[in-house]
Amino acid sequence: MKTEGSVTSFQDRPIPRWSLGSSSGLHYGSFVNSLASLTPDAKEKPAISPRQAHIAVAVLCYINLLNYMERYTIAGVLFNIQKFFDISDSTAGLLQTVFICSFLLLAPLFGYLGDRYNRKYIMIGGLSVWLVTAAASSFVTDSSFWLLVLLRGMVGVGEASYSTLAPTIIGDLFTGGKRSVMICVFYVFIPVGSGLGYIVGAGCATLTGDWRWALRITPILGLVGLVLLVLLCPNPARGAAETHGEGVTEQSSYLEDIKYLLKNKSYVLSSCGVTAMAFLTGALAFWMPTFLSRAQVTQGIREPCQKEPCDPTDSLIFGAVTVVTGIAGGSLGTTLSRWFRDKVPNADPLICAVGMLGSAPCLFITIFVASASIPATYVFIFLGELLLSLNWAVLADILLYVVIPTKRATAEALQITVLHLLGDAGSPYLLGAISDAINKSKPATPGASFRSLKYSLLACPTVGILGGLFFLLTSRYITEDRNRVQRLLEGNPPQEQGPAPDWTKATMQLSY
Repeated sequence: MKTEGSVTSFQDRPIPRWSLGSSSGLHYGSFVNSLASLTPDAKEKPAISPRQAHIAVAVLCYINLLNYMERYTIAGVLFNIQKFFDISDSTAGLLQTVFICSFLLLAPLFGYLGDRYNRKYIMIGGLSVWLVTAAASSFVTDSSFWLLVLLRGMVGVGEASYSTLAPTIIGDLFTGGKRSVMICVFYVFIPVGSGLGYIVGAGCATLTGDWRWALRITPILGLVGLVLLVLLCPNPARGAAETHGEGVTEQSSYLEDIKYLLKNKSYVLSSCGVTAMAFLTGALAFWMPTFLSRAQVTQGIREPCQKEPCDPTDSLIFGAVTVVTGIAGGSLGTTLSRWFRDKVPNADPLICAVGMLGSAPCLFITIFVASASIPATYVFIFLGELLLSLNWAVLADILLYVVIPTKRATAEALQITVLHLLGDAGSPYLLGAISDAINKSKPATPGASFRSLKYSLLACPTVGILGGLFFLLTSRYITEDRNRVQRLLEGNPPQEQGPAPDWTKATMQLSY
């Protein structure tokens, strides 16, 4: 950390155009300040007016809300879909797996294009594909399940374009603390949208008596978002906020970026932890409402669903819990990070480790208490999701301060690909396949279906423990890696890094 005196001595030598040598007194180690510290106190008039920038962020947040609503609408009506198509757990899990695979494979491509071409046009094209395919998936017949799977994969095209590029536009619209606030607001809509996906999906299926209407709501709302994007969202120059509209360009090759990232221990280990978290949350998000429904059938609280539409109560409650725990957990995690950052240099990965390791026993109890008490089950679901939600903002902060700015877009794209590929892309299908394998040798009864899914869900706390261990390992290296980045940005690279780079030719790539 720089002291006031060190800032003074640093100002005696030339300061790069967007050096971290700010005299604002901001510290590394918190979600709010890691972004703010990237930009000195700029006084010049920005290239885009504040009013236009705030309107653009409002539009991007609205589309982000719809993005995550659409992603989890399928989970909200999953039981109806299984009855409609008469498919097994493993086959149903393919819906989410194919979508995530499409998303993870295309995200690096859109990241590459977004660094070189007009990001607004790319998002418009991607969202147009999303609207058409999402709406088309609501018209499939009961003999066309594989067409639904194909359309879900194509929906990932639009979501990959948006999720990759929208945060970079926000990063180019604001500087300092204002940027931090806008990025935080943007990411709050992830848990809110996810929870609303369950609620809106299940609610629409109940009101209309047809689960397919649940898949039509987000395309209708998305059409409004597309029009707003065309009319109200600018495409600022890359690095515009730091250079007051001038922009900057990238000079390093993609291969050099990859080599740098693979040598960064904190980045690699924290990415492994994020992947474990994605595996866990993806599996829970997809299967937990169905698990709760089967648990109540086993207890005799409700009758088995013989024909859709099925009772959506569990999807509605689980969605509400996801919204509340996402907001509360994210805020608490950021608060803890800011509170401990000056006292404990490696506080951030330790917070993540506590979140992952603490959620494991909560999830374990959830799985086994479901057969006895549904209210107690929801209590432990709430605690488990709250602990997991501590990590989202802190994880974003870790990537920002252990990777130099010119490689953050590549770091974000690579992390997205790995966490989806090894995380939530396969976990819904894997748990469904385990459930089917357990249930295969037993009579097809509601009790047997519940128990097979229960035992398959035990993979979640196991992976949670593994993720916590990765974050504990990250805590061993994070201080060293963070200090290396800070020295490099101040013009004092470590000996193994070679001569100082030409920062006037580097880019401020702030991509989530």
